[in-house]
Amino acid sequence: MKVLNREELQVAEGVLLQHLPKSYKMYGFLYGINRNKPTTLEVVVDTWPDFKVIICRPDPKFAVEFIKTVTCFSTDEQALRKVLTEENAIDWSTYLVIGGEDRNCMFYLKLESIVSPLLLYSELESRISSLKPSHVSLVNQTWKFGGNQQSYNFIRHLISNFPSCCIMDEHGQPVSWILVYDYGAMGILYTLPEHRGKGYAKVLISTMAKKLLAESHPVYCFIEEENSLSYKLFKNLGFIEDPSYRVVWLELNF
Repeated sequence: MKVLNREELQVAEGVLLQHLPKSYKMYGFLYGINRNKPTTLEVVVDTWPDFKVIICRPDPKFAVEFIKTVTCFSTDEQALRKVLTEENAIDWSTYLVIGGEDRNCMFYLKLESIVSPLLLYSELESRISSLKPSHVSLVNQTWKFGGNQQSYNFIRHLISNFPSCCIMDEHGQPVSWILVYDYGAMGILYTLPEHRGKGYAKVLISTMAKKLLAESHPVYCFIEEENSLSYKLFKNLGFIEDPSYRVVWLELNF
């Protein structure tokens, strides 16, 4: 295994770009790292420069802020099997998550695909803003995987270092929001119950997607298979589903 340096990470990003949409998650990690976003990960490959397996894993120099995650992308199943079973690519002696229990569909967006709710946007434009550190507690309390100190630290990290978008009420408090994970996917989309049914999610997704596209940032998300409302929402806004690709999160505790 080889740990990639700064120059090699730039090259690897270009290689992963050729394998979209299946390489989106790994590409998203490298996109952020290569643009000086703070990270506690290191990137390793099986061989260089012609790698078949690339892995993002926790850098042993840093403490784990949220959960210990490992992300893999491979163009060769046998090469991946060899790396995971024969080489010291992953620390199997401790709790880690490789990619829970939910099956997730991946949706991505092309530049010409986005559909904007123009009327709604024009009415809400003055209320659209970015989340601030003072909003971390609210997002943490409402997030499906939140409610603890680790998730609080993780959300604070996202809000402080990655794009976010929210709609404010008349008192300047967010009532609907969307964030971008450190691997580039849009997520943690949420609207307070008393403000639902007003089209806020459409405006946020459209606004965030346009912002990311303007920065040549990958635009994609993962949706749980049973979440029919989100599935329909993203499809109607122009997102494309990759029917051949599913993400299954595996939680391992040794």
